[in-house]
Amino acid sequence: MHISEILTQSAVKTVSSVSSKKRLFHEIAEIAHTAHGIPVDLALEALLERESLGPTGVGHGVALPHARVKDLDRVVAVFLRVEKPLDFDSADRQPVDLFFALFAPESAGVNHLKALALASRTMRNDDVCTKLRANTKPASLHAILTEAEESKAA
Repeated sequence: MHISEILTQSAVKTVSSVSSKKRLFHEIAEIAHTAHGIPVDLALEALLERESLGPTGVGHGVALPHARVKDLDRVVAVFLRVEKPLDFDSADRQPVDLFFALFAPESAGVNHLKALALASRTMRNDDVCTKLRANTKPASLHAILTEAEESKAA
């Protein structure tokens, strides 16, 4: 599995700020709808339900929200960069500005875990995060995320 297989350029966005975690999830759900056709209400409900089990902020300004969605046929991703970091109840108590969200079919099993591991590996790379924070254009952000993976494979 490669980032380019789950994250399209249309699923990458920068916003100046969001007022709350719920508003953030609504923004991610809107992007998921536009880029992947997932109904906004289903995406939002799935994200909120998963987050109620425990925060998905992994530290260093990064969060990996993820959820299973009914009637989805494959794992897809959304990337959102927020210019004003949001308090996200992260493990290190630091605000979050980089969100790599995953949506998986209810029966995804190992593919969901592979996608989560891939996103986690990518977002743990300090160089990648520095480049993501230095750019605001979706095309640049998408290129950074997909090239990070390719340069590791080379």
